Amino acid sequence: MKHGLLAIALTGCAVPTLVAAGQPPAAASSLREGRAWMNPRLRPEQRAALLIRRMTRDEKLTLVFGYFATDFPFTKYKAPVEGRAGSAGYVPGVPRLGIPAQWQTDAGIGVATQGGAAKKRERTALPSNLAIAATWNVDLAFKSGAMIGGEARASGFNVMLAGGVNLAREPRNGRNFEYGGEDPLLAGTMVGAQIAGIQSNHIISTVKHYAFNDQETDRNAGNAVIDPKAARLSDLLAFEIALEKGRPGSVMCSYNRVNGPFACENPWLLKDVLRRDWGFKGYVMSDWGAVHSTAPSVAAGLDQESGFPFDKQPYLGDGLKKALADGTVTAAQLDTMVSRILYAMFRQGLFDHPVTAAPMDLPDAMLAGDAAISRAAAEQSIVLLKNDGRILPLAPTARRIVVIGGNADKGVIAGGGSSLVYPKGGNAMPDLAPKTWPGPVMFYPSSPLEALRRQLPTADISFIDGRDPVAAAAQARNADLAIVFATQWAGEGFDVPLSLTDGQDALIDAVATANPKTVVVLETGGPVLTPWTGKAAAILEAWYPGTAGGDAIANVLTGKVNPSGHLPVSFPNSLAELPRPEAPANGDVHYSEGAAVGYKWYDRQNLEPAFAFGHGLSYTRFGYRGLRARIVAGNVSVTFTVQNLGTVRGMAVPQLYVSGRGWEAPRRLAGFQKVDLAPRQSREFTLTLDSRLLADFDERTKCWRVSTGRFGLTLGDSSAAPSATTTLAPAPRALRLPKGFCRPG
Repeated sequence: MKHGLLAIALTGCAVPTLVAAGQPPAAASSLREGRAWMNPRLRPEQRAALLIRRMTRDEKLTLVFGYFATDFPFTKYKAPVEGRAGSAGYVPGVPRLGIPAQWQTDAGIGVATQGGAAKKRERTALPSNLAIAATWNVDLAFKSGAMIGGEARASGFNVMLAGGVNLAREPRNGRNFEYGGEDPLLAGTMVGAQIAGIQSNHIISTVKHYAFNDQETDRNAGNAVIDPKAARLSDLLAFEIALEKGRPGSVMCSYNRVNGPFACENPWLLKDVLRRDWGFKGYVMSDWGAVHSTAPSVAAGLDQESGFPFDKQPYLGDGLKKALADGTVTAAQLDTMVSRILYAMFRQGLFDHPVTAAPMDLPDAMLAGDAAISRAAAEQSIVLLKNDGRILPLAPTARRIVVIGGNADKGVIAGGGSSLVYPKGGNAMPDLAPKTWPGPVMFYPSSPLEALRRQLPTADISFIDGRDPVAAAAQARNADLAIVFATQWAGEGFDVPLSLTDGQDALIDAVATANPKTVVVLETGGPVLTPWTGKAAAILEAWYPGTAGGDAIANVLTGKVNPSGHLPVSFPNSLAELPRPEAPANGDVHYSEGAAVGYKWYDRQNLEPAFAFGHGLSYTRFGYRGLRARIVAGNVSVTFTVQNLGTVRGMAVPQLYVSGRGWEAPRRLAGFQKVDLAPRQSREFTLTLDSRLLADFDERTKCWRVSTGRFGLTLGDSSAAPSATTTLAPAPRALRLPKGFCRPG
C-alpha cells in the first residue's frame, strides 16, 4: 500500500427462514424481519445470492469502491467521517440491508496508524514478517496472527491488509521485512498460518501483493518478466500454499506489471491462475493506487478499488457507473464482483459478529499480554549465525561489557511505510529523519542495554554510541566483551543497499580488531553483507524484533532463552553472487533465474553463501537418525528421529530437502518441523510431503506432473548441512494425486 505524496487529479433456491437454536440475537431478529440472508446455517454462497437480489445498483456500486480513511491535505482530500480516523481504508455498508461497512487497517505486523493522522493508535507490534518466518514455527505464526487480529477487532476493524507472501527474489527489496522469505513452502506455510490466525477473530485478511511485487524501485510501472512455468514453481506456488493454509477472504493485487499487463488488470493472474486453477472464491481488492482502467480491470477479475483518491480516477466509482450505462461493463459482471465480496464477508463472520466499537486506546492489561506474545515470537526468530568459542551465552563472570551503537540504549528499530505500528510510549528516537513518509524512522522503546543491565546486575555495562570507531575500539579494548548493535532501516517505497550504512561495517571491524570477544547484533529488514564475519566471535540476526525486542535480544544473549531461529533467506558474500548484481532498475526486470530463487540459485550455480538458507545455531546440539521414506495411503511419508545431544533445553528445526531430475535447482525444501526438546530427549516425527514438491508444472496442460525416477531426500539443520539421506523411487500410479495434477499416462 502506498501513502506517499501523489500528484493526482481528484474527480469529484428455497431457503428456510426458521430460527435455529443458538443463533445470534441479531440474526434471529433479522430473520423475523424477512432477511433470510442473515441465517448463519446457510452457506456463504447461498446468503450472498439471497442478499444480492435485494440490492439496488447504487448499493452494489457502494461495495466495490473504497476510500482512504485518513485526511490527505496535499490533495485537499477529506476522509469519510464514518471511517476509522487515521486508518488505511473504508468501504461504506448498506444499513438498509444490514450490510456492515468494511473498516480496513494495515498490516501484517500489527494495527497501524497512517503517518498523517493527528492521533496515533498505540498498539502491539510483532516482529517483522520475515522474523516470523525465521521462527519456522507454524503454531507461533498462527498465535501471532490471532493476537494482531484480536487487536484489530478490538480497535473497530474488520479487514486487515496483512499476509505478505512475495518471495525475496531481490535481497535489496525495501519490503522484504514484510514478507516470508525466499522459499515457497516456508513462505506460503508461515504466512498462511498467520492469515488463519488473523481471521480467527471474525475479520477478513488479505494475502498480498499478488504478484511479483519483488522490488520497490519503479513499483508503479515496472514489468516483471518471467516464464509462466517458472512463475508457477516459485512465487505463485507460495501464494497458492498461503491461500490453502490461510483461506484469506481477499487477495490484494499489486502495483507492478507482470509480463506486460498491470497486476490488477492481468487476466492470466486473476482469471486463469487465481480463479480457474486455484478456485479462489473471495474477492480481489486493489492496492492503494494500483487501478488503471475500468472495463479491462473488471474483465480481468478485479472486484474492489481500494483507497481512493490514490488512483488517478475513480475507475470503479463514477467510471464504473459510466461503463454500466454504455454497456462496456454488464450488470452480470457487477453482480459477480459484489457476490465475491459478500461471500467473503459472510464466510469470515462480518455479518454475524459485527464490530461494535472503535476505541482509540486499548486496555493496558491487553497490551501487556500481547507484548508477551510479541516477545516470545521475537525470541524464537533470532538467528545465531556464528558462535566461535561458545562466547554466547554471556558468562555471568563477564564483569566489564561495553555495548556499542544501534541506539541500543533507546530501543529497537522498525520498518517504515504503511505497516508501521505506533507503540505504547511513543517513538524512542523521535528526532531521526525522515519524519514523514515513508517514515518516521521508528525505534520501539524496548532498550537492549537496559534489559541486559536488569539481567546482569553485577556486571559493569557501559554504552557508547559508536559514531567514532576509534573511541569505540578504545572502549572495547578495555572490556571483557563488546557487543556491537548494527541497524538497517528499510521501508515501503524504496530499496536498500546490501551493505550496512553510516560506517557501521567500519565500526564493527574496528571493535572486533580491538577485542576478539566481540558480539554483533544485527537489526535489519533482510540479509546484509558481513565482511567482518572472520573477526567477530558471535553474530546474532535479530531482524526488526517488535514491541518487546530489547528484552528478547537480552534473553537470547544471556541464555535465558536458547536461540532457535533459522534463516528464511540466504546471506550473500557479495553482490556478484546475485542473479542481478546491479541495483534494482526501472522498466522490465527479467527474472532469468526463473524458479531458482535464493538457495536454489546458489545450488544451481555451485556457490556457497555467507550464511545458508535454513542456517541457525543453538546453545545445544541436535542429532538426526532413522530417516526413511515410503508411500502411505498414496502419499510420500518421511519419518525420522530428532535428539537433543546437549545439556541445555532447545528447539530444533529439522529441514527435509528433496532432489529430482530436470528441476529448477538441485534441491527443494519439502518439509520442516519445529520441536522443543529437553536435554538428551528424542522424538520421532513423520512428515507427509506436498506432491507439488515432487513435481514439475506442465504449462501446456496447466497441471502438475510428478517427476519420474528416484528422489533423493536429505535431512539436516539447513540447506547446506545434511545429516541424513535416503532415496525413494515411487511409481507415479502409486501416488494419490490431488486436484490440479496431470493424470498418470
